[in-house]
Amino acid sequence: MTYSSGGLIQATDYNTFTQGGSGLNNVWSTGAADFGWGQTAIASVSTGGTVTATQWATLVNTLASAGSQTNTTLTSRTAPSAGQTIAILANVSADITSVTTNRGNAAAVGTEYGTFTGTTSKTTNTGSGQSAWTITFTHTVTWASNDAARYFFNAGGRVRLQYGKSSTGTDSDPDWNTFAGLCGSIYMTGRSSQTIAGTTYTGTTRVGGTGGTQTTLSTSTGWYALTPGAAATTIFQLNNATAPYTGEYIRTTVEMNAGSTALTFVTTWVSDGSSGAGTTANITGGTGVSSPATSIGAATAPTTLCTYIPPSTTYLTNTWGTPSITASVA
Repeated sequence: MTYSSGGLIQATDYNTFTQGGSGLNNVWSTGAADFGWGQTAIASVSTGGTVTATQWATLVNTLASAGSQTNTTLTSRTAPSAGQTIAILANVSADITSVTTNRGNAAAVGTEYGTFTGTTSKTTNTGSGQSAWTITFTHTVTWASNDAARYFFNAGGRVRLQYGKSSTGTDSDPDWNTFAGLCGSIYMTGRSSQTIAGTTYTGTTRVGGTGGTQTTLSTSTGWYALTPGAAATTIFQLNNATAPYTGEYIRTTVEMNAGSTALTFVTTWVSDGSSGAGTTANITGGTGVSSPATSIGAATAPTTLCTYIPPSTTYLTNTWGTPSITASVA
């Protein structure tokens, strides 16, 4: 019997709503690639079996949670209680389609995580006279498994990079202090278009940065645009727009490991040496950022800080774990 008002709810109807490539489980449970949040799957009903009020309520309540997670407006419906007669509910298939379309969106986010091991600030002086120099910051974010990483990005998780310096004492310090502050924050998400807590992200998104000469912003490069084990991709580069320092730049690259369980971000601060007569290119170190930290704060040393904002657990259970962050400076 076709699923329609006045008809009986068949096991095949219920399983169509919950199982297979178009079922709610494809988004709610394991899924594959950019489908799946890793939640407990909705069980199927055996062919020819009876769909109980409890099972129907499971579908209704799970669909409501998925709608809330993705900020999707759904048809108003009430889940039946055990012992009640269950009835056809309108627009179930259409609402599942809407949630599936909006699966990368998230109404809310979790608390930013800034615990790291290693060093994220260059506390010693860099350069000498008008010689060129480079500082290399390396940050690796690691998940327990590829599925954990998928669930993180599918449910609206983001990785964030911040840049800053405020130490003084050389000719070039004031310039680098200003320049580093122009970068803003660089966010990496899973897909090339996700609306998370009301803001649209595009894979790689620059937020709060103005000024400088932006030579690269790889807006479509998110988790799913990366190839496991491939060479690093430049996702952001800002060049200094102020003479005589136009040879200076800050660049961030990212690569995914072969097992699709980690992202490594390498950020280089580069000076080609000052071209201004009587000026020097070297800069000072200063106080560094200590773990845990979600902002550079009062630290003065050249710093690139990597944090992440996990998905919200208001409507989902944490299936992505607690990714680790390691940092080093050279």
